Amino acid sequence: MENKTGKNVSSGAKKVESLEKENAAVAANGGTAEKKTTVRKSVKTTATSGAKTAKPRASKSRVTAAEKKEEKAAEKRLNAAKDKAEKKEQKLLKKAELKQKKLEKKMAIKEKKLAKKEALAKKKAERKQNKLDHAAALKEKRVERKAERIARREMLRNESKADRRARIEREKKERVALKRQKALAREKEREQRMKAREAAHERRSQERRHKREQKTERKKHAPGFGGWLAAVISLGVACLALATVVTAGAFRMNDMTLETANGYRSTLYELVAASEDMDSNLGKLRVSSGAGEQRTLLTDVLVDSELMESALERMPIDNVTSTDISSFVNKTGNYCRSLLAKLGRGQALSEKEKNTVEYLYNINAQLYNELNEMTTHMTEKDFMAFIGGGEGVVSQKFGEVGQATLQEPEDTVDAPFTGEGNVGENKLTALEEVSESRAEELVKEYLQNYHIANTQYTGETLAHETACYNFTLTDESGNEIFAQITKNGGKLAFFDTYEQCSEKNFDLDTCDSLAREFLAQLGVSDVAAVWMSDSGMVADLTYTAVKDGVRIYPDLIRVRVCESKGRVVGMDAMAYLLNHDPERKIGTSMSREEAQQKLSNGLTPYSAHLAVIPLNGEEVLAHEFACTYGEEEYVVYLDAETGEEIQVYRVRASARGNFLR
Repeated sequence: MENKTGKNVSSGAKKVESLEKENAAVAANGGTAEKKTTVRKSVKTTATSGAKTAKPRASKSRVTAAEKKEEKAAEKRLNAAKDKAEKKEQKLLKKAELKQKKLEKKMAIKEKKLAKKEALAKKKAERKQNKLDHAAALKEKRVERKAERIARREMLRNESKADRRARIEREKKERVALKRQKALAREKEREQRMKAREAAHERRSQERRHKREQKTERKKHAPGFGGWLAAVISLGVACLALATVVTAGAFRMNDMTLETANGYRSTLYELVAASEDMDSNLGKLRVSSGAGEQRTLLTDVLVDSELMESALERMPIDNVTSTDISSFVNKTGNYCRSLLAKLGRGQALSEKEKNTVEYLYNINAQLYNELNEMTTHMTEKDFMAFIGGGEGVVSQKFGEVGQATLQEPEDTVDAPFTGEGNVGENKLTALEEVSESRAEELVKEYLQNYHIANTQYTGETLAHETACYNFTLTDESGNEIFAQITKNGGKLAFFDTYEQCSEKNFDLDTCDSLAREFLAQLGVSDVAAVWMSDSGMVADLTYTAVKDGVRIYPDLIRVRVCESKGRVVGMDAMAYLLNHDPERKIGTSMSREEAQQKLSNGLTPYSAHLAVIPLNGEEVLAHEFACTYGEEEYVVYLDAETGEEIQVYRVRASARGNFLR
């Protein structure tokens, strides 16, 4: 608030004069404008203090104090300016340092990115090089395998029959020994697991028994209630001791029963595991066509049958059921041995033998499913009743399984000698190999009348020791066609397509003509139809090569024709390609009349041909007689030299056409 006291001073001239003197003194002392202002403020403050007059000495003193104060203020401002300048300089330095660090960090990130990029490029180059090395190694390995195949083929070509039999027998023994060793190892491992479980169970039983004995001991030594209860306590102790003996015996009996039950349960699981393994091996065997894989699978099935037989011997099954199941298991093992012996002689499995394998697979599949369902759903009560010899769900299931194994096999074929495969030397090995691209061109040429819109290569297949290129083709209507081209020679070995055949617009004779036209386009003309049958609305036609009027059954071709559209929808010419030899020599034989005299009584022949048939991996000249026996029909083959009966087929009719058994 402004002080109003100084405004009442009457002598304003004196104040002005004093102010002028002060300003002059300041100017004489070199004061600044700021000092002048300070002096004026000081004079004003003095003026307002209420003094009416100011002496010159007092004004000079005040001027000196103001100067000193101003000097201090100036020094203070100077120091403040210096501090401000220093702070500003420090701030600039700090800012420069931060900028430098930021630049260094940016450079480090850039260098790190560059190093990472170089590492990725290096890694990519290494992967590329590894890929190239791997491809080169695979190529080298393929070359080596090809060289090994060529060497093996050359060795097999020059190998005598005795050496071949010895080699096959040696390889078979090695595989069987290895399989046996693995089976024994698995059996030993199972026994060890069983012993470990039994030891653990025994240990737990001992612990429980020890706890019960301790509890009994504590009760026996419990404090009495007085002398007057001594007699009662003595009697109680005696009864308790007797009860302890009886209880311990009962526990021991329960432990033995539990141990027996665990043993039977382990055996049952072993039986199910062996049946499951056999189911897998038989399932693969029924679709396998390579001799090497077939030998491996047959050996596996043989080992599985022995394991199943061993488990059955340890199961508490009644004699009838055990005999039924064991009979099936033994028959399976014996049949596998016979097939292994046949493969060991270099012969291929026939269609009839494959049908028997199919039968064994179906029976064992039913056996495995029943056993697996039983072990999954049986209760402890049912299992204890089973091992105790009583009737129950488990015993009933085993009885049903035993009855299922009594089914008879349907060992049928739909044409004579189908599925025999290669007989003698493979004729395709002498032909030149074709590339994948050339095979694709050939399959389009073979099926040019099927309006192919798309062709896709799907890999290679090895069947009957013959490599084939696989193709999936699609026609204009979207129907798929599967075809196989032989790697040697580029021949159409097989093709199949699905056609909706719902009406019978073409008879068998017309289908025969259509099939012959298709075969003629493939260069096959010297054939005769030996078996024709209707399967739904599709005609199944089987042809053999013919030379000098003799049917050559190893050179077999099968063709399927849609009776609705009159188009070939399938063909299998593998046997023809493997065995056909235009230079084949036909041996001499007894006359047809002499051979007919060798037929069994009651057979009436209505058709006869001279034929070359496959027998034990070799070609045999035989007389073929189609005969009747009452209302039934048979096809009989007699050796053309000796007249000995070597093959008999029974003709059966079904809704799917005629078949042979």
